[in-house]
Amino acid sequence: MTHVSHELHAEFPEDAEILHGLKVGDPHFAKLADHYHDLNREIHRIEAGIEPASDARAEELKKERLSILDQVSAMISAAKAGA
Repeated sequence: MTHVSHELHAEFPEDAEILHGLKVGDPHFAKLADHYHDLNREIHRIEAGIEPASDARAEELKKERLSILDQVSAMISAAKAGA
């Protein structure tokens, strides 16, 4: 079980303002952030033993979460470059 926060604001604490701006100003980012949040909650429920899942399913979800983090990181970098 993990107690590490993987919320976007915890993953990118120095970019809170950019995250907020992207969430309210970019519908694609908002959808991506919402999907990330849902994945993160599902992974937490699996790790906490609340929701059953195979190891393969848990790993698949974690890989998807990492993929989204990569996309978010790229979007943050692009927002910084455009600022």
